Amino acid sequence: MKLHELKPNEGAKKRRKRVGRGISAGQGKTAGRGTKGQKSRSGGGTALWHQGGNLPFFRRLPFKRGFTPPFRVFYNEVNVYQLSGFRKGSKVTPETLAEARLLKDDHSPVVILGEGEIEKALKVSAHRVSNGARAKIEAAGGSVEIIEL
Repeated sequence: MKLHELKPNEGAKKRRKRVGRGISAGQGKTAGRGTKGQKSRSGGGTALWHQGGNLPFFRRLPFKRGFTPPFRVFYNEVNVYQLSGFRKGSKVTPETLAEARLLKDDHSPVVILGEGEIEKALKVSAHRVSNGARAKIEAAGGSVEIIEL
């Protein structure tokens, strides 16, 4: 068998029906469209969203204003007073915060905020640290390290 000898199976290929080519062709005059009406006309039919007199779907929805930025970063917020559960001199990382169940979402970056007080010296590593939180951690004898996103 050679490439030029290949043929489709018997009955697999069917000639297309040429409509509107006279009565002897079997699909003449109205060309299978019936008589009159919107669907019989050229370009006839309704738009995809047409609902036959019902209020269209997009008009039933509330009018939503504004813009939602698609690449917004949501941070896990941890305040300074929440770090009081860690031992003196221990390292505070997103992993240790997740173990202490202080994070809402383990995959989001962490920001340390300055609400509350801290007396222990801790080595804090986070993606972001507010100026107030940094001042309180360093005043207690700790250190702050920023993790790149």
